[in-house]
Amino acid sequence: MNKLAQDNIFGGVTPPAALEKISPGGDPGGMIILFNNILKLLVIGAGIFALLNFILAGYSFMSAAGDPKKVELAWAKIWQSMVGLLLIAASFALAALIGKLLFGSTTAILSPVIYGPGE
Repeated sequence: MNKLAQDNIFGGVTPPAALEKISPGGDPGGMIILFNNILKLLVIGAGIFALLNFILAGYSFMSAAGDPKKVELAWAKIWQSMVGLLLIAASFALAALIGKLLFGSTTAILSPVIYGPGE
């Protein structure tokens, strides 16, 4: 029995050919890519939600017709949307800062790399 067969008693697992279309090189990345895609989807959704809130608040502001209560509600909606966008941007800036301080790379937290045994 050769040395390689003794070291790996379960044999090798080769990824299916369909994964080559998704990730050239055959390393799909697994959970990291899934979490990155979920994070991107959440950020895009938050941006679209904020844009819709701005549009609705602007419409409310224009249709207030001088009513102080309606104007106040429209301004509150505008400020809440701005604060939400600021929090999203600040979270990315904070993740980049912490990644730079702890790991030496600004993308260490947002796009982590997991090294395997051969790397």
